[in-house]
Amino acid sequence: MIDFHSHIIPNIDDGSTSMKDTINMINEARQAGFTEIISTSHYIQKYYDLDCFEREKILDIIKKKVSEKKEINIKLYLGSEIYFTPEIIELVKNKKASTINNTRYLLFELPMNTKPLFVKEMVYKLMQNGYIPIIAHPERYSYVQENIRYIEELAGMGVLFQSNYGSIIGMYGNSAKKTLKKLLKNNLISFLGSDVHRTGQIYPKIPKALKKLRKILSAEELEKLTTLNAQKVLKDEDL
Repeated sequence: MIDFHSHIIPNIDDGSTSMKDTINMINEARQAGFTEIISTSHYIQKYYDLDCFEREKILDIIKKKVSEKKEINIKLYLGSEIYFTPEIIELVKNKKASTINNTRYLLFELPMNTKPLFVKEMVYKLMQNGYIPIIAHPERYSYVQENIRYIEELAGMGVLFQSNYGSIIGMYGNSAKKTLKKLLKNNLISFLGSDVHRTGQIYPKIPKALKKLRKILSAEELEKLTTLNAQKVLKDEDL
């Protein structure tokens, strides 16, 4: 499996707070069945704004430490979870924020409780510039919980969506759980990620999440969401 969403780089956002925690998180991921992790630390202007080059340097150190621990054996890739802003294109082009593994695919998040203005306009601009937008954890947004029509409209424009494993087991409340079930049943989710921020948070609960997901999805559908679609993204292939 490939973890599409994680906060494993230490001390650059609200995720890992030390290299020790990072290695422990990666070890937990491997034990949960992941063979690859995409590091998608937050990028928020003037808040979590370490640029791509600095993030890559830290990730290279993590890769080296992981390679020294043969029992882990996991591949790591750089990405970002960019907080929605009209300046997304400039941030990526100027190497402030990164796409997923330097591909066309770009992960960003929206405000939790207020539907942002101009998302459709920004999606159009992203696609005009050759990017493929992926919105993180739509099931957690209050305005999506009220009505998934908003997600259906964005999907119609070509937007892809990544959901969190924790949502299906109620980590973010019952509304997020119910909304994820709706999104899955309507084939609106393309990727699953841990959204891990600390040790013990989600990786030990992955078996429970997978058990719940198997009640909703076929084995073939689940493999696409956990592995196959992410493989295509990492290779910059079309889904």
